[in-house]
Amino acid sequence: MNFYFEASEVLNRLDAKEGSIKGILATLPDSNRSRTAALVIETLKYKSVLSDVIQASKLLTEEKKRINSLNLALVLVHDTLLANGIQAGDGPIKQAILRHKTRLKSELQRIKIKRGVKSDLELTHTSDNRAAKIPRYVRVNSLMWSTEEAILFYTKRGFQLEGPFASSKGFGIDEHIPDLLAFNPALQFRNDPSYKTGKIILQDKASCFSAFVLSPPCNDPNAVVIDATAAPGNKTSHLSALMGNKGKLYAFERDKSRFSTLKMMLAKAACRNVEAVNADFLTIDPSDPKYSLATHILLDPSCSGSGIVNRLDYLLEDGESLIEVVEEDRLNKLAAFQLMMVKHAMKFPHVQKIVYSTCSIHATENERVISHALRSEEAENSHFKLAPRNDVLPAWNRRGQAEEMKSTSDADSLVRCSPGEDGTNGFFVSCFIRERHCVLPRTEPLKKRKAETEEVAPEKRKRKRKKKVKTE
Repeated sequence: MNFYFEASEVLNRLDAKEGSIKGILATLPDSNRSRTAALVIETLKYKSVLSDVIQASKLLTEEKKRINSLNLALVLVHDTLLANGIQAGDGPIKQAILRHKTRLKSELQRIKIKRGVKSDLELTHTSDNRAAKIPRYVRVNSLMWSTEEAILFYTKRGFQLEGPFASSKGFGIDEHIPDLLAFNPALQFRNDPSYKTGKIILQDKASCFSAFVLSPPCNDPNAVVIDATAAPGNKTSHLSALMGNKGKLYAFERDKSRFSTLKMMLAKAACRNVEAVNADFLTIDPSDPKYSLATHILLDPSCSGSGIVNRLDYLLEDGESLIEVVEEDRLNKLAAFQLMMVKHAMKFPHVQKIVYSTCSIHATENERVISHALRSEEAENSHFKLAPRNDVLPAWNRRGQAEEMKSTSDADSLVRCSPGEDGTNGFFVSCFIRERHCVLPRTEPLKKRKAETEEVAPEKRKRKRKKKVKTE
């Protein structure tokens, strides 16, 4: 029964507006998270109907001594009517629900008749309409099989290569990203054997743009590439596939929990050329011999997520939750961090190409970050400019906002995706390239730091160093 108490507490926190569905579920213990998350999400889908059923059956009135919470009643009634029954031993709370089971079923049937529906599924809360226009994208993991093999696999299972919206079994080959298939948005792949074994990756089309635009060296044993913010690993596994599992791909993730997720993802996807590093990319010395030879860096840092429309918060009743309201102060803080990441990447002496992307629709995190980066000392010293349109998805029509950039050609170098209009979530992609083959002296960053630190109380630092030795 503790499982149901935990699920009801999540609903309580959502009612108190303590965070998003995804955010609150992420705080649950790993051992129970999947099971609790599934119950919470399914209960929210039917919340309106279940609330009406509970009220009409007078469950809370007649069982107020045992069930004093609407949210607890919601999760229990959900499993009673819409699942395989309450998964708990007999006890006073379960018995209280079972005493009303016949009445609860009767009220549910009455609502179906009133609404003119035949199945339970027709009673669910509908999602954001824009999400319904986005296919279910499946990236074929080319490290394990080919796209041709994947197409044959799905056609043998009854799917038809006729486009994702032609029928529930329709799917198509994406025109922009190799190894990407598009299925009907109603399809779920969590139980698909290909998904469970890592042969397919569930990844939105726009999310695939980053690695594709970076275009790391393929089948080059000497290649060195960095994914600066790697978890959960979709883009990292895409980079590994594009590299043909050759060379070295360093995947940084500072959060321990997300780092564990990253390692599991990479193992599942058979990414053998990746070295996952549990560290903050900003703390990495660009002159470190281990990383200084990197020629390609992917930056997909934390952002507002304002472009994501197929998220779970549409299930909340508060209409404002359908559109994430992001305060300007928060956007500015995110943009400052994002710019710091870009400028740090430009300090790596051998880097020739940097891709910066976000799943944001705000110019503050997109064009304005790019504009500041182009005017930075790092860009000037390292001779970075924006790659021309021909090197950044030239066939993609939606480009950067011209009014936010110095020139129309700069705006044309950028890629934007509009949620609901482009068949993807909202996304932004940019690509910096070194203007000419210029390699920074490897020792410069260390010399600079040494000069800076020698100006600040050297004797005081020596005393601190001695003290540290003593305590150790």
